[in-house]
Amino acid sequence: MARQQLTSLRHYLNQQVLGQSEFIEQLLIALLCGGHLLVESPPGLAKTRAIKALSHIIDGNFQRIQFTPDLLPSDVTGTDIFRMQTNDFAFQRGPIFHNLLLADEINRAPAKVQSALLEAMAENQVTVGQRTYKLPRLFMVMATQNPLEQEGTYPLPEAQLDRFLFKIELDYPDREQELAILELNDAEAQHRTITKPTPLTQDQLFQLRDALMQVHLAPALKQYIVDLIIATRHSERYDSSLANWIEYGASPRATIALARSARAYAFLQDRDFVTPDDIQKLAHSVLRHRVLLSYQAIAQGVTPDMVIQRLLEHVSVA
Repeated sequence: MARQQLTSLRHYLNQQVLGQSEFIEQLLIALLCGGHLLVESPPGLAKTRAIKALSHIIDGNFQRIQFTPDLLPSDVTGTDIFRMQTNDFAFQRGPIFHNLLLADEINRAPAKVQSALLEAMAENQVTVGQRTYKLPRLFMVMATQNPLEQEGTYPLPEAQLDRFLFKIELDYPDREQELAILELNDAEAQHRTITKPTPLTQDQLFQLRDALMQVHLAPALKQYIVDLIIATRHSERYDSSLANWIEYGASPRATIALARSARAYAFLQDRDFVTPDDIQKLAHSVLRHRVLLSYQAIAQGVTPDMVIQRLLEHVSVA
């Protein structure tokens, strides 16, 4: 029942966010894996619309935080408020205490704010003063970055980047998709809305997460995933130019993320087994923010996707 409902949710999201079917697919994979998303794209490509649409069809609440250089950690986590009636302090929860959190233009906030968000993403909790507060069991962050404007931005620390399941790069829709977006906007202006499916309850979502582990990942494919990740750390074994391009390889979190997301992708395709194509399809999204390039590679115009593609060509399934 929950699996059928997931299919209807996917159909609804594709109707709400046109021309971004791969983005919707990876959004659902992150939801099934309990992971966080980093989305990089020019403005106006429906990032906010996608996460809001997702919040409408899941039994959970949504909050958006606009990250700015003057943002304080307490603006995200909340703070202790003195109450004169009781002559003590009470904790006022911040916007982070929601199920789905959109961290818009995340790289515009300074290090202290990123540190508070890192604890939430890593430990599912926030610490204010000397007390720690648990976040909801269903907690998912979708952070956005605008690649066109770099003035007034702060690069995200590597430890925080590693906490994101995927880094997704969106591009502009084609001519047909753009026309469909215009038609959808006209329909909404005339109050012709798409019927929402029955929301997925949190219990159903957690059942689906448990079901992921029933998707078979063959020992040879587990070895393939491990070989891919190790190749990012010891690329000289495969290609001398790769060794000059990669400064630091991916962490063991990448291994876990690739295995779990491959299971989720197979699950969305109504399969109970993972194929090598599943792993290769998701490798770029899992690794592009975890493989750090050398200055030499950046100077030569090499991108993380180019490095990952070269690794996929060199590392074979056992």
